[in-house]
Amino acid sequence: MVTFLPRLPGRLADVPSFDRAIGGAESNVACTLARTGHTTRWISRVGTDGFGDHLLTAIADCGVDVSHVRRDPLRPTGVYFRTAGDRATDTHEVAYYRAGSAASAMTADGLDPAALRAGRILHLSGITAALSADCLGLLQELTARRPGRPLLSFDVNYRPGLWRDTARARVLLDLARGADLVFVGDDEARDAWDLHGPRAISRALPEPQLLVVKQGKAGATVFRRTGEPDFRRTGGPDFRRTGEPDGRRDDGTATFVPALNVDLVAATGAGDAFAAGFLSATLRGLPDRDRLRHGHLWAAAALTVPGDLATPPSRPYADRLAALDDTAWERLHLGPGWTDADVSGRRADEEVPTQ
Repeated sequence: MVTFLPRLPGRLADVPSFDRAIGGAESNVACTLARTGHTTRWISRVGTDGFGDHLLTAIADCGVDVSHVRRDPLRPTGVYFRTAGDRATDTHEVAYYRAGSAASAMTADGLDPAALRAGRILHLSGITAALSADCLGLLQELTARRPGRPLLSFDVNYRPGLWRDTARARVLLDLARGADLVFVGDDEARDAWDLHGPRAISRALPEPQLLVVKQGKAGATVFRRTGEPDFRRTGGPDFRRTGEPDGRRDDGTATFVPALNVDLVAATGAGDAFAAGFLSATLRGLPDRDRLRHGHLWAAAALTVPGDLATPPSRPYADRLAALDDTAWERLHLGPGWTDADVSGRRADEEVPTQ
């Protein structure tokens, strides 16, 4: 989508002007990963209008392959407007204009299967499922467990404004059960599925090998079932299970990492940045604690800029911060511009701007 960001705080009815930016969960993740050297491809549909031109140019400028994005001459590119407030507050407003958009016409038959299977990870978002019956069918097709697919990553991304009927949002739980790696906020699980707390969410989602429950300012927990998905092998993930032969998993392990202290500029985009950081560390085979820490660091980059999309810390810088001991990690306090810090010749815990 094209996102319009308010130049001033206040209600949508009162904000006089907006700045244009790119938005969309999947493209945010792709752009953020590309900015740190990963090869990414974004597959979608946009209109043949100027907004579609802008999206393709801006996303390609981040280093993302957009060659498999279809142009739709009959439907417009989706747009949305939002206020500057945090999504968690009652003052936050979002106005979506996506009904009948080009992206809402995506179908499984309209996408290139080879392009979808070419990556090591295929990342999807529950937002897409809310756009239309065709889009829901597309995600149901992609989350079906079949041989040869890449590791399937799914961010629930429950948005009440897109799911007027909460009962319908339970389809997101079914989609998550078809994924190998799931991201979900504990607030999303509560509102959409009436599940309360990380353990309850884990019990409701026994199928994914990795389940990441985001707990807001407290931190995040990753639940790992028996067996690590080896997505480097030809032919898709190979789960090296040590559990029961009928496919049941044991309770696995749980790893919690507290969130960072951040001088908040805007809360939007942090979830996508967290997913990108976790996926980057997953692609590199890092341990679960470091995957969560990279997620928190990349989220902190998004939280300290006004738009949805931020440049994450360099890989060496993020690695040094992720390697801190627990006391130093909890002492970090990140403010605007922290990703620009020069890391050469200094200790990681002394490089971070603090207030």
